[in-house]
Amino acid sequence: MEAFFAWYGANSFEQYVSLNRMEGPYAPLFWGLMVCNVLAPQFFWIKKNRNNTIILFIISIIVNVGMWLERFVIVITSLHRDYLPSSWDMYYPTIWDWATYFGTIGLFLTLIFLFIRVLPVISIFELRTLVPTPAEGRPAPHPDGAQVGGKKE
Repeated sequence: MEAFFAWYGANSFEQYVSLNRMEGPYAPLFWGLMVCNVLAPQFFWIKKNRNNTIILFIISIIVNVGMWLERFVIVITSLHRDYLPSSWDMYYPTIWDWATYFGTIGLFLTLIFLFIRVLPVISIFELRTLVPTPAEGRPAPHPDGAQVGGKKE
């Protein structure tokens, strides 16, 4: 849609930004995100792929990589070409960029481990085995103790 709006809007600066993403120094990342976010989900047209858990997992990881590439391409290609050509430069991450990146991964893992520790996953099937079943031929007791069929349950 960004390429369409750049073309249809007839704004020369917007068109340059779009062409710079496709043909500029970050073009491999742009085309990588196109492969990950446009081409990879096309495998879902085949029913065998939709029913295979391993293929679903692999395609989901590919799409996640594509979404990360999309954010990277949006931010970095927008910043590496400023209004003044004298300030144009390639982006090279600093130690603080890497620290922020790995810090967010560490924060996510810490929070997910805390979530798993505090609220463990329990299967509904396992909980059903703990609930006593009514005897054969007798109706199940009413939860609030109401009478069913004239008898107090």
